[in-house]
Amino acid sequence: MTIRHATEVDLPAIVAIYNAAIPSRMASADLESVTVESRLNWFRGRSPSQRPLWVVEVDGIIAGWLSFQSFYGRPAYNKTAEISIYISPNFQKCGLGRKLLGQAIEQSPSLGLKTLIGFIFAHNQPSLNLFRTFGFKPWGHLPQIAELDGVERDLVIMGLRIGD
Repeated sequence: MTIRHATEVDLPAIVAIYNAAIPSRMASADLESVTVESRLNWFRGRSPSQRPLWVVEVDGIIAGWLSFQSFYGRPAYNKTAEISIYISPNFQKCGLGRKLLGQAIEQSPSLGLKTLIGFIFAHNQPSLNLFRTFGFKPWGHLPQIAELDGVERDLVIMGLRIGD
């Protein structure tokens, strides 16, 4: 297993992993698949030194990814980042999300980050449990904010102060 910075060549695999998560209605608020082209600007907005996008490879196959996203886009929030993790269905329950999140926490100080947050659907217990394992606490609850296939879903904001 190797965790490395993503390159643009990895984008089709990153998009495929993301699209594989959409039908489950557990991890994405997108209702339809996205295209590589539609994610180019998002990809190009990543910066290895500030807001990286990492892929995890297993035997040369991209098995998952983690991105750091700026929170709210205002300078006062520069030391806060939103974390997103997606693992290929073929590699779920293998500990890859744990490895990625552990590295994200470890690397956050070198990225100038003091706070990490995750926006997780309340019905996504595996992700909530993963974040709790690393000390994330529920910092917010947005009831019935998303509608997925006619079902209103809650969103939980999980937060962690680095070094506290």
